[in-house]
This record gives sequence, structure tokens and C-alpha cells, in this order.
Amino acid sequence: MPVKPFFTAHHAEITDWRRDIHAHPELLFDTHRTAALVAEKLRDFGCDEVVEGIGRTGVVGVIRGQGAQPGNDARTIGLRADMDALPIPEATGVPYASKTPGVMHACGHDGHTAMLLGAAKYLCETRDFSGTCVVIFQPAEEGGGGGREMCEDGLMERFGIEEVYGMHNWPGVPEGTFAIRPGNFFAATDLIEIEILGRGGHAAKPHDTIDPVVISSQLIMALQTVAARNADPTEQLVVSVTSVATSSNAFNVIPDSVTLRGTVRTMSPALRDLAESRITALAQSTAQGFGAEARVRYERNYPVMVNHPAETDHAAGAARAISGQCDSAPLVMGGEDFAFMLEERPGAYILVGNGDTAMVHNAEYDFNDAVIPAGCSWWAELVEQRLPRQG
Repeated sequence: MPVKPFFTAHHAEITDWRRDIHAHPELLFDTHRTAALVAEKLRDFGCDEVVEGIGRTGVVGVIRGQGAQPGNDARTIGLRADMDALPIPEATGVPYASKTPGVMHACGHDGHTAMLLGAAKYLCETRDFSGTCVVIFQPAEEGGGGGREMCEDGLMERFGIEEVYGMHNWPGVPEGTFAIRPGNFFAATDLIEIEILGRGGHAAKPHDTIDPVVISSQLIMALQTVAARNADPTEQLVVSVTSVATSSNAFNVIPDSVTLRGTVRTMSPALRDLAESRITALAQSTAQGFGAEARVRYERNYPVMVNHPAETDHAAGAARAISGQCDSAPLVMGGEDFAFMLEERPGAYILVGNGDTAMVHNAEYDFNDAVIPAGCSWWAELVEQRLPRQG
């Protein structure tokens, strides 16, 4: 694998950064320690500008190529990594395991941050490019919409970003290989919360109640017809009820209410509209049919993440320069809030293989440090290809 020798030489150092971040995971926007570590390193590397507090706890570093000056840069591209962890107790047993109970880096954001830091160190030392590279370290990818908040904070306009690129590790794919697809890539992810309000009572007298447990059971099954009978079967739609909570935990009490929570995943605005209207109608009509009431909250969360065609080609070209090939990636029904940045600017998102490891969002997952040279090299190669030196 023709990775850049710089990253082979600095592999152990970057691995140490990654494991330090892994041992100190932080959730959503509370990435204060990680953000401070990132900002300190970017200043140590010699970034021309380091700005903290973009999108609450996001960090941005500006690296100008040889001959580039503020105001006359040939082009400016952004490179984004995510910093936050997940509320999952770690079960890896590694020496650098999480020191924070109930929280771990179960998605590899520690690896993403470390690899972009490695690339930033290289780009600051070599500056073998024209124009400007902006490295973006984002909080709150895991459900908090940190990408949206950074954009709303003026990220693209303030730093003059014209193209933006992201990367994610992918278990089950050979380590250090790459995969990408143009157009729709990751799904829109919406949140649903349905409260069924019945009338509770003693379990021995069900006739005196309006049982929200029975109603909820009917509704859970009915919701599966949204995908099975309302949506075009050639399109992608997933409706998942993931939580059922009653207002009572007693064995002999029929509760007053039940709350259902879950997610809806789609690949088109029209299907998103269909899902919202049908879920709302099914919840209300099912509850009314039993004499109960349904309160529905449908929250539109992350939009579909769409790779732009030309930028997808650029990303794939850099991948081929590192690994010799770039495979076609499948559609992913998971969400990714890099979608907000791709709504603001053209760009692309690529997957790098994590090898034969546990899947992400799993207590036994760990980022594969062997991937670091390839990931760092892809960032650096992308910059040097997109911003070639003049003369």
C-alpha cells in the first residue's frame, strides 16, 4: 500500500493521540477536553489560524499552501472529522479503554480525529499545495447535529470553504481500502415519539380500563405496513420502534399511558413526507379505535447525505493513489450529519476499511490503528491533488 512515508514514520505518535482520545470519551457538544487537545496540537503544528468554539465546541484550523495569502488563495477546501463518543459501556478490555463509565468511542471518531490531526501535521510541515486547507473538528455527530450548528455558525462563509470532504471507518472491509458512491449515500434519519393515553386500572378488571399496552401492541405492528404497504418497494424506508415505556411498572396494574420511541430512515424527501403522514394517521386512528388518544411527535433530524458527482471522483482518485483502487459503496440506512455540510457546499464522503472488527455502535468495537497511515495519506493526497502547487 503506497501510503506516504511521513505517516509510517509518525504512526506510533498518531496512535498515541488516538488512544488518549479513546480513553477520555465525551458526548455530543461536551467535547471540551478533546477540542482543547485538538486546538493545542494544531497550534503546535503551526497552523496559520486556529479557531475554537465554532458550533459550540468545534475547532477549525487554517493551513495555507506555499505562496497562498489571505484574500488571494486559489481555492479553499475543507476536511472534516468528528470528535464525539457514544453512551455505551465499553467491553473491549484494551489497556486504553474508556475511563468514563458508560461512555466509549464505539464509532471510531477517536480514529477520525487522530487521522485528521496527523494529516494537519503533515500539511503544516510540507505545504506542498496552493490555496488553503481548512481542517474541521466537529462535535455532536451522534444525534446532536453538530455539523448543522457549525454551518449555522458561519463555518463555510467565514473560512471561504468551496469544497468539503469527510471520511468514516467501516468494519468488515479490508483495512486501508476505500469505498464511495455518488449521489444518495446515507439515509435521512427522523425521530418518532408516540404517547398512547388510555385509562389505567387493576389488571383483574380490564373492562374498566382503556388498555394502552394492547393499543401500543396493535400500533407497533401497524407501523410496519408503512414500509410494506404504503411505500414503493423499490425505494428504501425503515420504520423501527426501539423503545416501549409504560407509566407503571407494577405486575398487576394496567397503566394510564405507553410511550413508543423509534426512528424512520428514508432516501427521498417524498418518502419522508409519506412516512410522517402515515405514521401520524395510523397512531391517531388506532388509538381512537380503542377509545384512547395518541400524541405524535415526528422530528426531522439528519437529511439524506448526498455525495456530489465531481467531488466523488476527486475523493476516489485520491483513494486510488493510496490503495490502488476504490470500490463502489452500498447505500447505508444509517444517518450522518456531514449531510448538513454537503447541503452547504459540494463535496464527498468516503469509507475506509477498518478490517475484521466488531461493528460500530457495539460495546466491543475498537478503531483499528493499522488504518491510520492510509487514512492520513488519503487526507493529504486529496489536498495535494485538489490544490496542486503552481509552477
